[in-house]
Formats: sequence, structure tokens, C-alpha cells
Amino acid sequence: MRQHLVIGGTRGIGREVVKRLLATGEAVSVLGRKAPSPGDAEAAGVRYWTGDLATDPAGPLAEILARGPLGSLIFCHRFKGPGEAWDGELRTSLSATKAIIEAAAPHFDPTGPRSIVLTSSIVSHFVADEQPVGYHVAKAGMNQMARYYAVTLGARGIRVNTVSPSVFIKEESAAFYADNPELTARLSGITPLARMGFAGEVAEAILFLAGERASFITGQDLIVDGGISLQAPPSMARKL
Repeated sequence: MRQHLVIGGTRGIGREVVKRLLATGEAVSVLGRKAPSPGDAEAAGVRYWTGDLATDPAGPLAEILARGPLGSLIFCHRFKGPGEAWDGELRTSLSATKAIIEAAAPHFDPTGPRSIVLTSSIVSHFVADEQPVGYHVAKAGMNQMARYYAVTLGARGIRVNTVSPSVFIKEESAAFYADNPELTARLSGITPLARMGFAGEVAEAILFLAGERASFITGQDLIVDGGISLQAPPSMARKL
């Protein structure tokens, strides 16, 4: 049984990815730090495992891989836990990601499309002072990691890409933006598409890179930000 493995698939972008994968009828495995909601856990075709990648990168990976060969491996995780943010970010986003990719690489289905997609961020290119330095370094390292594995795993037919979103609305943050219409309007006003993006739109970009339609794309970073990063800061300041 071919399966898709989503790391960090119980909240935000990862949850949107899982919902879309389940619609294809293929098996989905999810490894997350938090347990899924009861409704998600009862969905047909998906199994959930809980583990903290910052402290135990391998976790239940062997059990998950025993479920069947991989079609895609999708990372939607980041550090969200106690302790020093620098160490946590690097352990979760870099060390754990490396360990999982290298453990999973031999388990891809040789008869079908094989893809790894890592969810990065536009802070891999820019600076967002509301995020810690470890987050910036981890995301930049993640992009380079994807390029490295795109080259070294390419002979196995495994494609590796990243998706870099900007600020977006997810289910967990929808109420916040609804309660802060001035902030929402300001962010929409400096975005060329004149609105904020949604987690589902980021998930669609991830699934495009994971699927057959991106069969000759590897080692690339797809920015999903409505065009906000195309503008010079003085231009955005004038809009504000």
C-alpha cells in the first residue's frame, strides 16, 4: 500500500495538506507533536502518530515506514515547544528533517512519482523581526538542504523542493485576523493581489510540487506570498 507521510499534519498548512491528500483516496500517515482533533482522527485512510522531533527525531518512523512505500514526504513542521528557541529550531527544522529524509529515502515506491516537499518561509530570504534568529537560520538551511537532496537523491527519481509562504490565514488564526480588521486591511493593502492568503492555498502549492504535474521540477523554492516580496520596502511604506 502506497502512502504519503506528512510531518506536522495536525494543524495549519499540514492539516490542509492531509485533507487534500485524503481526497485522492491514497493512504496518509501523519506525524505531529499534537494529537489530531477527534474528527480528523476518525477519517478513513489516515493514521496519526505523536512525537516531538526536537527531542526524538526518529520517533515512530520505523513503524510508519512499515505501513507501505512512500509516494511523497511532506514537511509542515516547526519548533513550538519549551526551551531555548535557537537550539529547538535547529534540532526540529534541520537535524530532525535530515534524519527523517535519510531514513525515508530507501522506502520510496520505485514504480510511481517520488517527491519530498519542505515548507520553508520567505524569512529564508528576508528578515522578519517578530521571529527569532533561529527561525531565520533554520528556514535558510532548509532551503539549502532541499537543494542538496535534490542533487543527491535525484538518481533515485526523488524530487525535492521547498514552498515559502508569507503571512497567511489558517484555521487557528482566523479569529485573530477577524478581530483585527485594521491589521488585515494593512497587510492586504501592501500585497499586490490585494488580500491575505490562506493555508489551503499554500497546501495546494505543496501538493503541486509533490504531484506528477511537477515531474521535472526539483531543487526549487516556490514563494507563495501574493507578490508581497516583489516590492521595494519604500514602495510598501508609501502604501501604508
